[in-house]
Amino acid sequence: MTDMVVLATFLLTVAILLPFYRVLQGPTVFDRMLGVGMIGTKTVMLICLVGYLYGRLDMFVDIAVAYAMLNFIGGVVVAKYLDRTGGAAQ
Repeated sequence: MTDMVVLATFLLTVAILLPFYRVLQGPTVFDRMLGVGMIGTKTVMLICLVGYLYGRLDMFVDIAVAYAMLNFIGGVVVAKYLDRTGGAAQ
């Protein structure tokens, strides 16, 4: 079972690297924000998998929830900033 979790962790790490193209080369700010959101969501799943591997899932779920809240709040802050400054209009 541990081998499958390690394989899932590796595949999830590769899946985290894929949205970096959208973050770096995104034609619009919204594409970049979407890429960062995808990376954040997959990172939360990765934190939970690592917690399972260490046998401390309860502690790592708390860390994952805190990270998810920071990811959400960060996205809202950037969206508010772009709305006020008009930086997203192209």
